[in-house]
Amino acid sequence: MSQILRRNHKYFFMIFLVLFFLAGRPIEFAQEAAFFQGFLIEKPVIRIALDIDLEDALIHASSGMKIYQAADSYKLLAEDVAEARVKGHKEALTEKFLIQAAQSRRREEAEKIASELRLRIDRSVTVAGGKAEKLEGVYQVLVGDFLTRGEALSFIRNLAALGYPEAWIIRQDVPRGASKPQWVMIGGRLVDLNKGSALYLIPSNPQSYLTYNGRNYRGIFILRGSARGALLVNVLNLEDYLKGVVPGELSPYMFGEIEALKAQAVAARTYALKNLGQYGDLGFDLLATPQSQVYEGMSVESPRSTRAVEETEGEVAVYRGGLINALYTSTCGGTTENAEEIFEGNPVPYLRSVECVMERERVFSLATARRLPAYFEDGANAAAKIAAVAALGVLEPGRDPEWLRAPVSGGEAAEWARKAAAIAGKKDPAATAAPGSLTPPAFARLIRDAFGWEERIRTLVGKSESGHATAGLPGLAPEDRPLMAYFLISGIFPRPTASRAESPVERGEAAAALARVLGLSRDPFHRGILKGIENGFLLVSVDDEIRSVPVAADPYLLRSMEGTVSFVSTLDLEGGDAVEWLERDGRAVYIQAASLPLSNVLDQPSQYHSWQIRISREDLSRRVNQFYPIGKLMDLIPQKRGASRRVVELAVIGQEGRALVRGLKIRQVLNLRDNLFVIDRETDGEGRLTHFLFSGKGWGHGVGLCQVGAFRLAQKGATYKDILKKYYQGVEIEKRS
Repeated sequence: MSQILRRNHKYFFMIFLVLFFLAGRPIEFAQEAAFFQGFLIEKPVIRIALDIDLEDALIHASSGMKIYQAADSYKLLAEDVAEARVKGHKEALTEKFLIQAAQSRRREEAEKIASELRLRIDRSVTVAGGKAEKLEGVYQVLVGDFLTRGEALSFIRNLAALGYPEAWIIRQDVPRGASKPQWVMIGGRLVDLNKGSALYLIPSNPQSYLTYNGRNYRGIFILRGSARGALLVNVLNLEDYLKGVVPGELSPYMFGEIEALKAQAVAARTYALKNLGQYGDLGFDLLATPQSQVYEGMSVESPRSTRAVEETEGEVAVYRGGLINALYTSTCGGTTENAEEIFEGNPVPYLRSVECVMERERVFSLATARRLPAYFEDGANAAAKIAAVAALGVLEPGRDPEWLRAPVSGGEAAEWARKAAAIAGKKDPAATAAPGSLTPPAFARLIRDAFGWEERIRTLVGKSESGHATAGLPGLAPEDRPLMAYFLISGIFPRPTASRAESPVERGEAAAALARVLGLSRDPFHRGILKGIENGFLLVSVDDEIRSVPVAADPYLLRSMEGTVSFVSTLDLEGGDAVEWLERDGRAVYIQAASLPLSNVLDQPSQYHSWQIRISREDLSRRVNQFYPIGKLMDLIPQKRGASRRVVELAVIGQEGRALVRGLKIRQVLNLRDNLFVIDRETDGEGRLTHFLFSGKGWGHGVGLCQVGAFRLAQKGATYKDILKKYYQGVEIEKRS
């Protein structure tokens, strides 16, 4: 560039034209302390690829940024600019294809297979050693290169005929030679990115941040060329990186138990450190995608997940002193799998199949003799609602079952209304009624006056709505129609009650109506997650804090099941159960919990705990043939299941051949959520196969820590160390600087 941009320039445009590909490597970050110009990043430092093969990017700075070119030395290209635009264009292919003809866990055996194969085909045959997916221990016998996937698919048929039915296509990046440079266009001048050069985008002050694709990021950006095209790399402190990983991997809003988030933080930190430098040849450590770990920068940070990172700072999981490969999966479906069955590497002692249940789960029990007789309104039992207002002291139900069916008097109703309004926070509630029984409109007027609902009724009920809702109600005065319409529309009165406009309101009807009114005014229920019951106290987690609530001597105890709430004499509870309760004078006088699940599997609450997918034979056949040239798909037959009952070997049978698919490839080839499934087949009227029906459980590879299971363990009182040691067998948690 002919001159340095002045400080007051607000926009900086770069048109990125990739003519060829990078051969040299840029100076590594932090090799020259003077380069930082006051912007320091605390160690440990991690480099995350935000985007690969960049074509169009707009980068903002919250309060300006400096742009340097780094090659043999550093050169300031722009100072205090607000944004930079990058445009890229890929001129040539950057990929090739190989065929994995066979694999072995012993290099000697792989070399022997390769030697024999070289005598039978006229293609290059090599042995690649060391890694399969994310685990070490597999040596691949590779055939190729092939320029296109189609060419590789055609050659697989030859290998199948030679006795290699398990051949598998592998895509690889193609680096370019040093004689073909890469360039960036800056202000009309080409800047050579070859010979180890890169562009560094650095915030003007340490409190600033950079923005890319609408997301904010800590640290600095590096723009460099690679075999995959232009790379945008975010360089930042490891702990700051984790603040953008943990909420992306385990939502603090849906799975907000702090101990689960802390377990996720330790697992993510361990994984990052274990895999540091995984993509070192490309100039970064990890991807920002699920292929490594989901990283979404500052934009997803939340106080709760940040707290989890900070409270576990530096903590990692180790096995016999070494960092573990801390794999984790969203939903394990009830049992995790042995690592070697999914990733086909050597057995890993800490990544063994684990049943996703709470060992030695404690059951807590409450007992009572207090309950109410059934009272039905419009076919539904309203006794639980009546018990709620009784527990709050609004009324004291009589022991005679007919007490609820008797008409409520004006004096009773006025007293109940005043007490309920006071609970809702109304000051000096005014509620008076004439002696004797009350009709539904008279009771509604009493409630309106006690709760001060005149404006509510006028505002929320339209004229036509009022007439429509009360059409057909006999004996209803015109001035009462808006009021009765609101009581009907909001559910305070069921239709049968309102339709008896001149009949007396029963005590049960009045009590149930007051319960609904309280729900509309100020919900009196407390809600939390049970941690335990000790010495007559409920220990519940509410907004991430543990509350100790004394239980009244004879509370109402209820259990809900599929929308029906029933009284119970004994309420059995487990840690992690969702409970709701009412308090009177600081004591729990009404306690309700959902029915105990029929399964003890921890990840049962996940929407992916069980699933079903129906795929037509034609669609699945097209997908399978992208990987294996088998022709028309005839059937899928599981050959082997792992310890978790996941399919770890699957025979794929076609008209023109068959393939044996193993491990994680099964999920990829079939495009399923998990390997844990059974297969049903649908046929037409003539018995011809039309569809495959997969009924399965889980989401992810199923190895290591189950994230939903970790959340449920935390709900039940487990610490983050308990969680980590459950899913990673034999590990210890250490703090490292």
